[in-house]
Amino acid sequence: MSGHSKWHNIQQKKGKTDAARANIFTKIGREIAVAVKEGGPDPNSNSKLAQAIAKARDNNMPNDNIARSIKKASGELGSINYEEMVYEGYGVGGTAIIVEALTDNKNRTAGDVRHLFDKFGGSMGTTGCVSFMFKRKGVITVAKSDISEDDLMLSALDAGAEDINSEDDEVFEVYTDANSLQSVRDALDAAGVKILSAEVTMLPDNYVEPTPEQQNTLIKLIDKLEELDDIQEVYHNATLTVEDEE
Repeated sequence: MSGHSKWHNIQQKKGKTDAARANIFTKIGREIAVAVKEGGPDPNSNSKLAQAIAKARDNNMPNDNIARSIKKASGELGSINYEEMVYEGYGVGGTAIIVEALTDNKNRTAGDVRHLFDKFGGSMGTTGCVSFMFKRKGVITVAKSDISEDDLMLSALDAGAEDINSEDDEVFEVYTDANSLQSVRDALDAAGVKILSAEVTMLPDNYVEPTPEQQNTLIKLIDKLEELDDIQEVYHNATLTVEDEE
């Protein structure tokens, strides 16, 4: 499937090893901590926290873990300050890459990211060097087996969605404004639509198709970046047709 589908990226993350899943829980825990520090521990009045909790549940994070993350952010771990950082650069084959991080040590994280770009034939660039090629959007996935495209279109547009992508064989992808993701999700939930996942992402305006060899190198870079504790998300504009070797 072409690289434009976020659903396959999500499936891939959910199919990782237990150790990798624990790593995902750690990353989501940081997102929850930042959301709590910015807007308080009540998801009803803190949309960023509500979105982080929904993401946690989409990734099967236990409720106890979610509650503990909120409690820690409100109390004993309040002295840990994570800073949001964004790194931009190029991978092999002219691929544009954006790396989002939450870190308590900018120098360490920047060094780790730069090292991996260099190791896998890429290069870090300056702020803004590739981000202009992407748009921040909300993406909600719904199984095609659960609803017709016409019914979903009506519900999604009523809920405030911008568009629907039906190119994937398994799911519809509902696109929203990034700031409207949670409200659209809530409206679809209320309408009885079964949601598989919902997240804010960076969608590229155009795609490049590296050679199979370059794709293997790119996948290794993405995997190694995602293994770093400080890295939350890695976005790119490559069409990936080879299988992940892991």
